[in-house]
Amino acid sequence: MSNDVKAVAQLVEKHTALKKEISKVIIGQEAVVNQILLAVFSGGHALLIGVPGLAKTLMVNTISKALGLDFKRIQFTPDLMPSDILGSEILDENRQFKFIKGPIFSNIVLADEINRTPPKTQAALLEAMQEKSVTVAGVNYPLSKPYFVLATQNPIEQEGTYPLPEAQLDRFMFAINLDYPTFEEEVAVVKSTTGDKVAEVKALFSANEITEYQQLVRRVPVADNVIEYAVGLVAKTRPNSEYTGELVKKYIDWGAGPRASQNLIIAAKAHALINGKFSPDIENVQAVATGILRHRILRNYKAEAERVSIEAIIESLF
Repeated sequence: MSNDVKAVAQLVEKHTALKKEISKVIIGQEAVVNQILLAVFSGGHALLIGVPGLAKTLMVNTISKALGLDFKRIQFTPDLMPSDILGSEILDENRQFKFIKGPIFSNIVLADEINRTPPKTQAALLEAMQEKSVTVAGVNYPLSKPYFVLATQNPIEQEGTYPLPEAQLDRFMFAINLDYPTFEEEVAVVKSTTGDKVAEVKALFSANEITEYQQLVRRVPVADNVIEYAVGLVAKTRPNSEYTGELVKKYIDWGAGPRASQNLIIAAKAHALINGKFSPDIENVQAVATGILRHRILRNYKAEAERVSIEAIIESLF
C-alpha cells in the first residue's frame, strides 16, 4: 500500500513533466493531449477525429517520443491489404518459411485515415486491439507491451471512404475531436515552426514503467456508488431503458454497451490518479464520459435535422 501511495505521487510528478515536454512541440490542444495520455495509462486505444493540418500525426509522434516507446505509422489507403499491416511469411534462402513482422508490431501504432481502407483490412486490427496478439498462418504472435492503436479520421471527406463498423468503433476507449487552434495558438504555432530551431523531446518513461502504471490504475479501489453511477450513465443512453430520459428517446437510435461502463471506470481511475487522488468519484467519471460515449451513441435523423449534437445529449445525462 505504501509503495502504491509513492507511485501515485511519482505519477503525478511525471505526468506534469510529460505534458511540459509535449508542449515543446504541440501548442494548445491540451484537452486532446490529456485524453490520449488517459488512454495510454488506462491501456486503451483512441480515435482522433479532425480535419487535415491539425498536427494529428505530429502529436502522436511527439507523445510516443516523450513516453520512450516505439512508434510506427500506417497510411491507410483503398489498396492496403491485411498482410501489409500484420506481416507475411516468405521463403528464405534455406527454403524455410520465415515470418516478416509488419508495422503493427510496435508499442504505438498510428493508423492514419483508418476509414480510407476496406473492411477486410480494418478488421485486421481487431485482434491486435482486443487480444494484443496477431495470428498469421495459424501461428499466434504476442505484441510487445504496452500496446496502443491511435487512429485518425477526417470527418469532412466521405467520398471513397469506408465508415468504421460499430464493432471496431467500440474497441476504441476514446473518440477525441480535434478543433482549430485559437488565434493566439496559431500565431505561436507559426512562429515555432517557420524558424530554424527544432525542439528536442526527451523520453521520460520506459515501456516497463508505463506497464507498471497501467497495473497501478487497475489496483485503484472504486466505491460502489461510483460504479453504479457509471453503469446508470450508460443505461441512460439506451432508448428502451427504464432510466432513459425524453431527450434520448427522441434523438437516439442506439445506446452504448457494457464496454462503455468498463471504460468509464478504468478511465476515471486514471483521471483520479493523475490528479493525485487515490480513488475516483462521480466528477472523475463525468470528466471522461464525453470522449468514451461519443462514438458509442447513434443519433437518429431527427437529431441530425435539428442539429442536436452528441455532446449536448451526453451533457444532459449528467
